[in-house]
Amino acid sequence: MREEVTGGCQCGHIRYRATITDDDAYLCHCRMCQRATGGVSIAFKNLPKADVVWDTKPERYTSSPIAERGFCARCGTPLTYEAHDHDQMDLTVGSFDHPERFKPVEHSGCESWHRDWLDTSHLPASRTDQNASMVKRWMEKLGRLPD
Repeated sequence: MREEVTGGCQCGHIRYRATITDDDAYLCHCRMCQRATGGVSIAFKNLPKADVVWDTKPERYTSSPIAERGFCARCGTPLTYEAHDHDQMDLTVGSFDHPERFKPVEHSGCESWHRDWLDTSHLPASRTDQNASMVKRWMEKLGRLPD
């Protein structure tokens, strides 16, 4: 399977097309990724750099001596992790237009994972469209709920 998929940042300034060969993804829990995203982990899709075409290239930040991270300077969306001198890269799963297609197949950086955040299916859950005050704010400003 070779399939072209699309994605980009929250504000739409950065867009990309990527050719993927499977739906495998992974979660990274390392402290560098935690600090770079502000989350307890980040979901990545690994693929060859040559299989990603940018309509507008992201800004890049050298986050360590071994890698840089791509992001949108306008809205701050994290987009990539790219090791120096390597032909592979990671795209953030959340930046794909259809992130639901990807399935985690492994954990990385598990020396820093927070186990309480791995399976939260037992916690109460609510939908955005059922939060009356949130719906009201979105309807007043945009006339609809965001995607």
